Amino acid sequence: MDVDELDYDLPQELIAQHPAERRDASRLLVYDRATGDVRHRRFADLPAELSGELVVVNDTKVVPARIPIESPRGEVLLLELLEDGTWEALARPTRRLKAGHRYGRVELIEHLGEGRWRVRLDGEPDGQTPLPPYITEPLADPARYQTVYAREAGSAAAPTAGLHFTPELLAQFDPARVTLHVGLDTFRPVNEARLEEHAIHGERYEVATAEWERISAADRVLAVGTTTVRVLETLARGTESQRAFGAPLAGRTELFITPGFEFRRVDALLTNFHLPRSTLLALVMAFAGVEETRGLYRLAIEERYRFYSFGDAMLLL
Repeated sequence: MDVDELDYDLPQELIAQHPAERRDASRLLVYDRATGDVRHRRFADLPAELSGELVVVNDTKVVPARIPIESPRGEVLLLELLEDGTWEALARPTRRLKAGHRYGRVELIEHLGEGRWRVRLDGEPDGQTPLPPYITEPLADPARYQTVYAREAGSAAAPTAGLHFTPELLAQFDPARVTLHVGLDTFRPVNEARLEEHAIHGERYEVATAEWERISAADRVLAVGTTTVRVLETLARGTESQRAFGAPLAGRTELFITPGFEFRRVDALLTNFHLPRSTLLALVMAFAGVEETRGLYRLAIEERYRFYSFGDAMLLL
């Protein structure tokens, strides 16, 4: 696939800088893949759009991972907690930093290249919320960059499709839970000319056996967000061998979902509007169709939907 097919022009003013005043007041663009019908709703209308699907959410929690350092003035952005208790992180200004030195509560252990470091942190992370770079205005309430069902700390970014749920709305669904800790590489733009040449980085996931049994038995499954899709489709391809050897439903996924992908467990998708030239947009195109997705994005721009993390949502049935 030519990566130019992942491109589109977005007016700057449609990049949402703040969340909606009420989570479920966001707009919801509904697309029925079977009929081609399009409906413009509010997120609070989601129950009326579903027909018995099991809702599956990613309950990862964003870590307060942006830690300022002084002398030289810069910051460490925690990306992932490693098995030995250290962290993989981005640190800047990288050229002025040295392995083996301490910068406040952070010790730099090893430079991994491209601004990445293995670091040791004193205590638990207590920095600032790591908002995406396209959000340039301060966030008054850091809780608005967490889903109401966030439970397992470990993400460098929020699974943003879930930000629209209120506790009252969520209670109507009795959702199943999976955990995938979101890394910043999820949002890294595709710079290669061909999508197939892009290398996607792994992310850690874990799913309780009882939850996977609920998901496996469901007639239809609605995945809330692209991160949930990656977990479900990874497990749909690997759980039989894991069960055979008694292994837990946990690991790392490097599943790269692109047009032509065969979906085995996701029947409907709830997602936000994604960055151009991103792997997330490629996943949406794989689910809804390339031209269909491009048409929906054009329509969303014409209708002045709000885009990206704090923007509106799209339901693909």
